[in-house]
Amino acid sequence: MIKALQPQRSWSQTSMMYPYFSIKTLLLIVVVALNPAAATAQSRTDTNGGDIYPPLWDFAPEDLLDFPVKDNKIVINPWNYRERLGVYKSLLKASAKYFMAFGSQNSGNILWGLPLQHGWQFRTGRLADPTNGTSCGHRNLCVSVRSWWSCMNYYLAIIPFLGAVEAGLFGELQYEVEMLPPGDRREDFCYSVGDCHSRIPKLMDEWKAYFEYLLSTEQRATIPGKSSSFVMDDALHHMWKAHVASIAYALPKFQDSLKYLADPEANFGADWANGVDFIAATHFSTDLQTTNNFQAFLPQRMLVESDVLPFISDFSSQQNRVLLSLRALNKANRLTGGLLLKLWQKAMSTEAARKIGRKLIEDLASSPSFDPLGIYSDLKGADFTAPSFMRKSSSNTD
Repeated sequence: MIKALQPQRSWSQTSMMYPYFSIKTLLLIVVVALNPAAATAQSRTDTNGGDIYPPLWDFAPEDLLDFPVKDNKIVINPWNYRERLGVYKSLLKASAKYFMAFGSQNSGNILWGLPLQHGWQFRTGRLADPTNGTSCGHRNLCVSVRSWWSCMNYYLAIIPFLGAVEAGLFGELQYEVEMLPPGDRREDFCYSVGDCHSRIPKLMDEWKAYFEYLLSTEQRATIPGKSSSFVMDDALHHMWKAHVASIAYALPKFQDSLKYLADPEANFGADWANGVDFIAATHFSTDLQTTNNFQAFLPQRMLVESDVLPFISDFSSQQNRVLLSLRALNKANRLTGGLLLKLWQKAMSTEAARKIGRKLIEDLASSPSFDPLGIYSDLKGADFTAPSFMRKSSSNTD
């Protein structure tokens, strides 16, 4: 099974072991590790035939009253793929008016990244019971509570949704909203606004803040002489802050579920979660087209024990490179005790730098003239000094 993570080294320990592991080198690792993912952005239409929506999207509920109402409560079963997809669809519909300027048919809505990832998980079998102890997810719409991917996704589906309900995105609701629990691990989840706010108030507040930001821009637009204060970079800031908070909360909670997966798949899950932190720092747009572009070459099936990177025969060279790059990025970040991520986040602290970072992820690697040193040159004006808590003398220990 997946090996336990080694204790992280302090920056002083890392610098003593690798005296030439300079700040420039650290930044270049990010550039080199991320750029193969960028190369996938050009081939979405050719490889997937223009199927830009998640599986069964047209059959998912899109209004809250499309779900059953029992005992004066809207009851949603998040352990059914179609109903969890419906949670996303209702969020997209309710928030569409804020993104009208960014694409037709709500294509510019930055919440698209969530249902598209969920659809990829469903399509590739990642929501099924990996133990095969039940039929859940195997040729049916059941979402297994034994699936690491589905449990992690709960915190990127139900918690955002309940945060939106609490913020008032859906207006004044006639009924309360309640989620049905799974058969097992009931204590690992929460099921209503009140329940979730009592158990995970900080995480709920992060998602609530995102939707409150959207609502605040509409309120400003109703003031005479005022236009909407919506700023895409601000919206992405709030959304990504909540997104990474969900992953950070769920990762340790479902660490034990990785034991059900083959080592390559378990490693990929951990690598993907780490990679999201780097992507989030750039305020990468998760609209419909960009997300499709980005995930077009993620693995089309679960990884198995015989899969060895970067030589998986039924994966394209780009898919192999993406997986290998995510693995390298995670290892490098762990090797530096998390300093690599800190430096990347610091580098992405201005809108100009984030634009460079997004451009890097999107298409720089696909350019024949791609120059990592040029990227570093563009970013070198940023202050890459290690945070004070990481600047320890060589005599200190963790």
